[in-house]
Amino acid sequence: MTKDEIMKELRAYEDRRDEFYRFLDEHIPHDASTGLYDFRNRVLLDAKKVYELFHKLDYQARKIRGIVVNEILEGQKS
Repeated sequence: MTKDEIMKELRAYEDRRDEFYRFLDEHIPHDASTGLYDFRNRVLLDAKKVYELFHKLDYQARKIRGIVVNEILEGQKS
């Protein structure tokens, strides 16, 4: 794979990650003192939407892992 193709996949991963965190930011308040998500009120989330977003993120991560493994194996053949 070329560097540009790899960078494209990494950007896609970042886009999926950003999408996941945007969803969390829209639905879960942050603790004012720490800036972390505040789960004390046990906010309910749409499980189907959480799964959909996580699946896209996980798929892209697994795709990148495969690219890395293939690049390492190709490098060992040289």
